[in-house]
Amino acid sequence: MTLPLSLRNLALGTCIAALLIAGTVNAATPAPATTTLHVDATAKGTAFPHFWEQMFGSGRASLALRDDYRKDLDAVHQATGFGYIRFHGIFDHDVGLVRRGPDGRISYNFSYVDQIYDGLLEHGVKPFVELSFMPEELTSDPKAIQEFWYHPNIAPPKDYAEWDAMIGAFAQHLIARYGIDEVASWYFEVWNEPNIGFWAGTPPQPTYFALYDHTVRALKAASPRLRVGGPSTAQAAWVPDFLKHAHDAKVPVDFVSTHVYGDDTADNVFKTKENIPRADMVCRSVDKVHKEIAASPYPHMPLIFSEYNASYANLPNVTDTVFMGPWMANTIRECAGKVEIMSYWSFSDVFEEQGVVQNPFYGGFGLIAADRINKPAFNAFAMLHKLGDTRLVLDSDSALATRRDDGTVVLALWNYAPPVGDKATYTPGEPSGAPRHFSIDVKHLAAGAHATLWRLDGTHGNAVASFDQMGRPDTPSREQIAQLRAAGKLSAPEQVELRNGKLDITIPPQGLVVVELH
Repeated sequence: MTLPLSLRNLALGTCIAALLIAGTVNAATPAPATTTLHVDATAKGTAFPHFWEQMFGSGRASLALRDDYRKDLDAVHQATGFGYIRFHGIFDHDVGLVRRGPDGRISYNFSYVDQIYDGLLEHGVKPFVELSFMPEELTSDPKAIQEFWYHPNIAPPKDYAEWDAMIGAFAQHLIARYGIDEVASWYFEVWNEPNIGFWAGTPPQPTYFALYDHTVRALKAASPRLRVGGPSTAQAAWVPDFLKHAHDAKVPVDFVSTHVYGDDTADNVFKTKENIPRADMVCRSVDKVHKEIAASPYPHMPLIFSEYNASYANLPNVTDTVFMGPWMANTIRECAGKVEIMSYWSFSDVFEEQGVVQNPFYGGFGLIAADRINKPAFNAFAMLHKLGDTRLVLDSDSALATRRDDGTVVLALWNYAPPVGDKATYTPGEPSGAPRHFSIDVKHLAAGAHATLWRLDGTHGNAVASFDQMGRPDTPSREQIAQLRAAGKLSAPEQVELRNGKLDITIPPQGLVVVELH
């Protein structure tokens, strides 16, 4: 039944009054815009695999030996059920794989490799093996050092015969230790971002293709069942050239991988002068590569974005804040159906690319801050994990409607607003924009259905608000850490009145809501 206009205005006024009492908005805040949604709980829908939570990135390989890394991994695995993890540096010096003796002979020590991969498997996740970087014993240029704090070597090998032998020994060892059925379920990705500052081959593209050819052939010689792909580029680059090269050179390729970040520029990604918003850059890039694959000699090649995030920089107002809730939800909405796996960079701020973490909320890429403090992004993933595996038709840029196998309808609703600041220093303040009111009508729900609601916003699941109140200390005390961990927990669910399939929800700027109807 549709309410008369006078009664609808009265209801909206009552809603605003309630928000004023609760302190969610103030008298100067514009009245919430109303978004009306109509959902059919029994509609056929389309498949909706959870592509955004199958894999996560993390810091360099040796960090996987740390206790706090593994505790964070367990927390994210429990929240999302993710299956794969990717990191740099399995061939770096601190893993100790390659040794050259006084006689010049190469030998291998798999002790740390085994501890790293054993630990992942024991904690319920599989490796997505990024084959990087160059062991100093094999490099053609000892001075080709990348600027990360741990300074990996990024040169091509001095002798490809030694590189091929290492790759073959590495693959054969993994198969012997874990079995071919297990290792065939992993992914092997050749290098990381060879089109920017992670590859010193000259010119970059043909020398990377040579690296790929040698690597894939050495892996496939160990077992043709191993899954190998590339080009693992930044800025969604090189995919048409890579697939053409693989086809022309008759080298195997099992998947395409590439990367993009929300603040990559249109000039770098699309070679245009557009100003593409942070909200759209990632999925515009996914769509570009999806179409490039469709037009290639391999039109059905699986696509994996093995790194993405809202920013490639350390921006505290972006990756640390509740902004990430609406950003993630909108990214899922826009990218669905165009990509097999997207790997958020990264699952944890146990991370050392810029050095040892000095402040728990410095704009790190992880879902969990230092000292095991859940960020708002962690809560966003935990909430969006509740979405079903069937997507229902819904004409909205601020909502998703899904259904689980048991018939439960799950909605995600959000109120996107830009970050308060986009600099490396934190900018306090409230996001711009008005609250958004959702008026929802769900047809064909089961009799007696009720609604359960989870919120993420400035006052729900937001450890940063507590950190601000503490004065943002670089080294919180043990008592403060305990307070921040408590503040970062996902807020308790609410029971919301459901009247004949109808419900009304108001969301503040940068807020995310997930609702179960069952």
